[in-house]
Amino acid sequence: MQLTALLVPTYTQMLKTLSGWLKKAQAQLPESEAQALLSARLAPDMFPLSTQVRFACVQAREAVCRLRGEAFPAVINELLDEGRHAGERSGTLADAYARINETVALLDGLAADALDANTDKPIAHELANGMIFDLTAEQYARDWTLAQFYFHVMTAYSILRKEGIVLGKADYVAHMLPYLRPESVPRG
Repeated sequence: MQLTALLVPTYTQMLKTLSGWLKKAQAQLPESEAQALLSARLAPDMFPLSTQVRFACVQAREAVCRLRGEAFPAVINELLDEGRHAGERSGTLADAYARINETVALLDGLAADALDANTDKPIAHELANGMIFDLTAEQYARDWTLAQFYFHVMTAYSILRKEGIVLGKADYVAHMLPYLRPESVPRG
């Protein structure tokens, strides 16, 4: 499988799913309580919901840049800065939707083979603490970016559930419904 065919649909469907969870939360709570969710955390030493949304967007955007051999645009540093300081400035649900929509628009604008040209080029992935991982493009996609992306998406899901938002497995796999055989749906 080519990396574009793997990553772009995965990022797109799960970012849209994340946006759907936020909309469900907004529908289930008074506006002030829905906005307050952005500051909610699973544990005191974890980033809040607003950071999880931003960092999920960062993972998708960074992957596009790294796999295309491009420098990071300013928006990645903006997202990282917003995420790191979300404890003091969580932003609004409108901000979260905007960041998700901007990232989905970027992904939608990619060519069908946009991430496939440099698959043999090594990637030196440096973390903020100075650690460096030497990876192939496939290793980076499989072992880093997908794992990190899902970590932030599922942490967002977990925060919403912890805060009492009614979400279930069907909300997580909504992208699977087009593949469902109608006659296989349980009756009753």
